[in-house]
Amino acid sequence: MSTPQLVVHHDKELMAQAAAARLITKIVDAQASRGTASVVLTGGRNGNGLLAALAAAPARDAIDWARLDLWWGDERYLPEGDPERNVTQAREALLDSVPLDPERVHAMPASDGPYGTDVDAAAEAYAAELAKAAGPENHGPVPTFDVLMLGVGPDTHVASLFPELPAVRETERTVVGVHGAPKPPPTRISLTLPAIRSAREVWLLAAGEDKAEAAAIALSGAGEIQAPAAGAYGRSRTLWLLDSAAASQLPRSLYPPASP
Repeated sequence: MSTPQLVVHHDKELMAQAAAARLITKIVDAQASRGTASVVLTGGRNGNGLLAALAAAPARDAIDWARLDLWWGDERYLPEGDPERNVTQAREALLDSVPLDPERVHAMPASDGPYGTDVDAAAEAYAAELAKAAGPENHGPVPTFDVLMLGVGPDTHVASLFPELPAVRETERTVVGVHGAPKPPPTRISLTLPAIRSAREVWLLAAGEDKAEAAAIALSGAGEIQAPAAGAYGRSRTLWLLDSAAASQLPRSLYPPASP
């Protein structure tokens, strides 16, 4: 378990731009050292804001997009192309404008796909895809992602792991179907905390006054069942990227500058 580091930016636009620059550096470094890079994307306004900032960054061309694997932390179980799906929003924000290898874009199944309404079968299929991509050097049945990004909800949820619901209690499976999520749509697919913790680095994104209480709770020693964001951490680094509004309820002692 890595101790959380905090970086606080003046506003959400600066946060998105700085996070995009940080992500470019991480991807380029990983590709230089291992030939490929693996990133888990998140949806929501902050995840999509980061992707849009990356699309606008001149340095994006430093990335070898054909050698990048993209995964998702969660997905709304809706038909392919639905505007509420994270992958649809990611394509609009960035993915359709860069030369990715389609075989390395690992979208979660859609509700009009081969699994129909069986979200649990869809989750099992994504778990199998992750296991197939994991090598002997990885720590279990998922690849060791270079960066796994998570948006933090006002209720402290990350991915589609909501407080007190069964998915956040999962200790064995890497991907689960989520039923009855308190935030619509109620049916979702999500990585579990064990899968999240396989990443080298986990970045938690929070911007806006509506995230201030959640950040304060998650960083104050709360339990992961009550505050799922508290249970999200990386193998080597856990980075909270916030704007000043989201950090407004944190004691300043909590966020010394993090190293690049």
